[in-house]
Amino acid sequence: MSKTSSEWRGFASDNYSGIHPEILDAIASVNSGHQIAYGDDEVTASLQKLMTQHFGKEARVFPVFNGTGANVIALQATVKSWEAVICAATAHVNVDEGGAPEKVGQLKLWTIPTPDGKLTPDLIAKQAWGFGDVHRAQPAVVTITQSTELGTLYTIEEIKAITKYAHSLGMMVHLDGARISNAAAALGTGFREFTTDAGIDILSFGGTKNGAMASEAIVVLNPALNTAIPFIRKTSMQLASKMRFISAQLEALLTNDLWLRNASHSNEMAHKLFMAVKEIPGVHIVRPVEANAVFAILPQDVTERLQQRFRFYTWDQSTGEVRWMCSWDTTSDDVEVFATAIAEEMLANKGKN
Repeated sequence: MSKTSSEWRGFASDNYSGIHPEILDAIASVNSGHQIAYGDDEVTASLQKLMTQHFGKEARVFPVFNGTGANVIALQATVKSWEAVICAATAHVNVDEGGAPEKVGQLKLWTIPTPDGKLTPDLIAKQAWGFGDVHRAQPAVVTITQSTELGTLYTIEEIKAITKYAHSLGMMVHLDGARISNAAAALGTGFREFTTDAGIDILSFGGTKNGAMASEAIVVLNPALNTAIPFIRKTSMQLASKMRFISAQLEALLTNDLWLRNASHSNEMAHKLFMAVKEIPGVHIVRPVEANAVFAILPQDVTERLQQRFRFYTWDQSTGEVRWMCSWDTTSDDVEVFATAIAEEMLANKGKN
């Protein structure tokens, strides 16, 4: 361990990681000859077959460049201009997409505060009202995130309860699956169990956070939505001409369980980090570690010193809560070096006081 701390991988985001070698090889493997553009290529056709294996025969895949595009297009397909989306206040579509749902998708968001990033039928009911009231944007779709922005997981039964409630009111349910692989790995299931079989209508499938370069997808599970997606994707500037290179990345992830290997590893590293820091005096783990995220509260000056050495984000400035994300390429040495640095800074902070 001869590297300096600044040379070790940080814990800011699983977006910081590089491209998995198997995915790089997959991109190179399709870089020959000519293929029909805009998704009518052999690689995208192969990806479609793989998606039906994972999500069921009705599933249809529409690759896009990024997660924001996937979310906005998927939600646009589920609402009319006078309708609205119900989401957790912490949802990525509400907090971290620069207003794209509102500005690009022209979507009205009805937000709900939650203690753990998860919605429930009772919470959804706080915004699922006013049906037929011309003065209120009509609730049309519920969007949930799996795993959530707070690192928590929905159980299969929790998702089924949400879809049952939403469908009873005539609403659809979208799942933001930026970290869908981490969720499946943590639950010990495939994707289908908590999506298709649980009543999800449409989802965003994340690849970039799990080892891909720039590859996400919309997966339609409700056939009623298939007609709209191709047109919305084009007008939203998310239709790739050389789509085979996007599709090849997802195909590689879904082949030989690469998605599971990568996600299981990042989840394991997060648990290892949790175990390494939970007993350090002054470090307060504030949320359950269920996937590949660790949330903790540190003294502000400790956070500031650590951030000069390692990349990570302050989650809540008012409480001092920080977020540490592990990636497919996080190593045990990375965790050990970071945990040691935290212990050192906490001890130094104690000495100052």
